[in-house]
Amino acid sequence: MSRNSASLAVWTDFGGVLTPPIAHTMAAFCASQGIEPRALQEALGKVTARYGTSDIMEPIDTPLVSEEEWLAQVSDVLAVDHGVTGVRLTTLADAWFDGRETNHAWVAALRKARSRGAFVGMLSNMVPTWDAHWRRMVDPGELFDDVVLSFEVGHRKPSPGMFALAAERAGVPAERCVLVDDLAHNCAGAEAAGWQAIHFTGTAEAAERLDALLPAALSPDSRS
Repeated sequence: MSRNSASLAVWTDFGGVLTPPIAHTMAAFCASQGIEPRALQEALGKVTARYGTSDIMEPIDTPLVSEEEWLAQVSDVLAVDHGVTGVRLTTLADAWFDGRETNHAWVAALRKARSRGAFVGMLSNMVPTWDAHWRRMVDPGELFDDVVLSFEVGHRKPSPGMFALAAERAGVPAERCVLVDDLAHNCAGAEAAGWQAIHFTGTAEAAERLDALLPAALSPDSRS
């Protein structure tokens, strides 16, 4: 199927959609590091504010700063504000991905959509040092028609530029694009850009909603 033959472009998020909820991963990370979740959240918030945002991932997935430097700043705040000593964070990647399971049911739903003629891509705010890790969890060449990552393209969800670029890469107008994302503000950004959005709160419901979009979206020519 050529990209331009698709009448619906489905763009899935990675973290929290193709993986377990981010809150679960954060809890596991805190437990492995011996850090109170509240202390880590406050430290992350303080460092993030230095970069003029409240989104804790924005400094490192655009990126505005290297993950190593960002975590050094977080470690300093943990020590000074919370008395957390003996912990020097250098990377989140290993802790973030070790033992994290792929959502195979959602992978199956994406394969089904693709088999029915939809363009299927991944649209993620991704940290550069995490790139090799997520690729071990899914095979992008087998599952996706395209992958758009924030650190590679200089845009991030929910910015209009990210959605405009993804629609262009899929070769369909904005109204024929669907974002599946676990964050409500990303879904709102997609809808503001003229997209449809499925707020991912569970695999079964998201798969049902996606399935309902496909029959009306597919043309006879796109079923080949």
